[in-house]
Amino acid sequence: MNSLPREFYHQNTVTVAKKLLGKKIVRKIGKYEVSGIITETEAYRHKDDPASHAFKKKTERNKAMFEDVGRAYVYFTYGMHYCFNVVARHPNTKAGAVLIRAIKPEKGIEIMQKNRKILDLKNLSNGPAKLAQALEITKKQYGLDLTNNSKLYIKNGIETKKILATSRIGIKEAKDKLWNFKIEI
Repeated sequence: MNSLPREFYHQNTVTVAKKLLGKKIVRKIGKYEVSGIITETEAYRHKDDPASHAFKKKTERNKAMFEDVGRAYVYFTYGMHYCFNVVARHPNTKAGAVLIRAIKPEKGIEIMQKNRKILDLKNLSNGPAKLAQALEITKKQYGLDLTNNSKLYIKNGIETKKILATSRIGIKEAKDKLWNFKIEI
C-alpha cells in the first residue's frame, strides 16, 4: 500500500497542494483497483481564506477540515456532484484542505469509463466532480483515513518539474490567491 504518512499532510495547506502533484491516488472498488496521477489541486485554508468552507465556522459539512490531517473531506455541490479533498494544514492552523481537481488515469481506465459513462480519456477525470464519479467517491468516504486505508489512499508517484499556479476556479472570494496548481504529464 505505502500510503503517504500523516506527517506529509501536517504542513501548510498550500505547500501540500503543490506536493500532491505527481502523487498517485489509488481507489479499490470491489476486487478492482483504479488509479491516476494527480495533475491539479487547489488549497483552501481557514481564517485567511474567504473562499474556504472553513472560513466562517465549523459546520456538519466542513467539520473534517478541522479534524485529523490525512483524512478525506468529501462534499456534495450543485445538488448533483461530489468533490474529494484531503485534510491538510500546518499544526498551528485550525482548518484546511486540498481539493483534488484532476488526475491522469493510469489503471482501471475501463472502470472509470463505465462509472462516467464516457470513453473520452481527456475528459474522464479532468475536473473534481468527474474525478469523484470516475473513482466512485461519495459521502461514504467522508472522514476516511487516507494514511492507513486500503480502499482509498495516496502514495508516491512521479517527480514533478514545472508547476503552474493560477487563481482558483469557480470561486467569488480571494481570487488574488494563486492556489490552483497544475502539472502537464
